[in-house]
Amino acid sequence: MNGTLYIVATPIGNLNDLSPRASETLAAADFIAAEDTRVTAKLLNRFSIKTPLISYYEHNKKQKGEYILSRLLSGENCALVTDAGTPAISDPGVDLVDLCLSNGIAVRAVAGPSAIIAALSISGMNCGRFCFEGFLSTSKKSREAHLKETALEKRTMVFYEAPHKLVRTLKDMLQYYGDRKIALCRELTKIHEETERTTLSLALEKYSATPPRGEFVLIVEGCPETPAQQEDSDPLDDVKALVEKGESLSSAVKEVSSLRNISKNELYRMAVRAEIS
Repeated sequence: MNGTLYIVATPIGNLNDLSPRASETLAAADFIAAEDTRVTAKLLNRFSIKTPLISYYEHNKKQKGEYILSRLLSGENCALVTDAGTPAISDPGVDLVDLCLSNGIAVRAVAGPSAIIAALSISGMNCGRFCFEGFLSTSKKSREAHLKETALEKRTMVFYEAPHKLVRTLKDMLQYYGDRKIALCRELTKIHEETERTTLSLALEKYSATPPRGEFVLIVEGCPETPAQQEDSDPLDDVKALVEKGESLSSAVKEVSSLRNISKNELYRMAVRAEIS
């Protein structure tokens, strides 16, 4: 009989957030696969859990994934954890889950802390509809593509960011999104937890002068709908706005045609006739 892979959410800062069920699952598992065994060892020691640890992270996921699968197929149970929060969310755990499901292994969620949901809940922003965008790439080309792709996203957007990259991210968001509302949540559940609701321009001004500390979750307002947009305004206005932000005409036309569900070729001809370039 096959074993089970348990996806166990762990505290994002305050160790007391580990649920009784998570603690029981970690203690009962045959082994625990952890992103960083040193970090997880501190959590296990806090709760006197003696379950053996193995590492599973981005650079060994293929080899260790097969090893974990073989043990699960032999009947052992594995608990997967990341350093903090819920595994498989912007995390290589998704590959292990896929591998296990593809091989008939049962996968069970042991729900708990998630920085995404925690930040949304205290942001004061519109959370009726939102999308998680993870980390922006450090590659200039990929970063620009990501920002251009989300420039017209109407849902609230959630990003992760490290302190040493925050200023650059705020500067780039201001360039591509305009001066929108943003909630910056840092050090969630820790002693110095802080949430600041402001605008991109003011946040950039503050953190350019004062180096940021701690890991951030950024809650960014979606693309505002003007009254004209709500009345299904001319899509050329959207094309022009993207071109003015530095996007090529062909790229802007492709993006707007997809969002508006209209012919790309016809929209391009209209843009050329309107002398948008």
